[in-house]
Amino acid sequence: MNEFRFAEPIFLGFLPIFALWLWINHRQKFLPQPASLLYPDIRLIGRISNSWRVRLHRSPFLLIIIVVIIFIIVLARPQIGNIREVIRGQGVAIVLAVDISESMSAPDFAPQNRLEAAKRVMGEFINQRQFDRIGLVIFARNAFHQAPLTLDYPVLLQLLDEIRLVSQLSGQQDGTAIGIGLASAVNMLRASESPSKVVILLTDGANNAGIDPIQVALATRALGIRVYAIGMGKADSTSDLDEQTLSQIATITNGLYYRAEDTDGLGMIYDRINRLERSDTERQITVQWRDMADYLLLPALILMIIAQLLRYTIFQYTS
Repeated sequence: MNEFRFAEPIFLGFLPIFALWLWINHRQKFLPQPASLLYPDIRLIGRISNSWRVRLHRSPFLLIIIVVIIFIIVLARPQIGNIREVIRGQGVAIVLAVDISESMSAPDFAPQNRLEAAKRVMGEFINQRQFDRIGLVIFARNAFHQAPLTLDYPVLLQLLDEIRLVSQLSGQQDGTAIGIGLASAVNMLRASESPSKVVILLTDGANNAGIDPIQVALATRALGIRVYAIGMGKADSTSDLDEQTLSQIATITNGLYYRAEDTDGLGMIYDRINRLERSDTERQITVQWRDMADYLLLPALILMIIAQLLRYTIFQYTS
């Protein structure tokens, strides 16, 4: 991205001064005046030829005006700068682990089901981050990497939108393998060099397949990864949400557990996590300025030469 500026804008103040000077003096010194005739017979005026030389006789003077304006602009030092953005430090590495089991189709997060409500809130969460690498993991009976850790948020949002319930995926079995989902998210974070690594685990059920999530949580703590666990479902719901296990996972990994009973509550939870996990980064913007005066001086010199040639050749007798 390019920026434009005048390094010495004070010299632009000469432009109105020059314009005022022209206005005051043009009749006396610069612009040719109509000749006054003392001869009483004005029929002679009709014989004067209105040729192109007569019509354009002020051209040299106008060219000189343009040259003066260019020189004033040159004095103001017009510059074009290339903006270079430098990000110092590292952001948070975040993996969003999302349950896509069939129970996430429950419509109690009206007007959407649980999965669609979660996708919308997670999209808003992603849009609030700036320097953080974010990845996506989906899980039911098995877990899959939907998106690797990335800063390309438009692509990430597109992949988030493509998440579907397990029943809509061919060859996949229903279930809620919280341990496998968490392990998959942790595996994605292991290679990250970010000093802060976070998993936001969202589910509406209890672990009923795969490995023990508590054992995975212990390994997660050893890797220095923090887990925020979110349980979806109303308190009077028939959901088999295992809040005790989710709370244990969060406690073991120095994270927090939240219960979301509607879309607004879910949004507030992600906003809270967003405030807790801030990037330890700073953006520095530098501009490399390049003077553009050289590109103006040559045209000004050419115009001045043309003006003088016209004045002392073609318009020598008309100016």
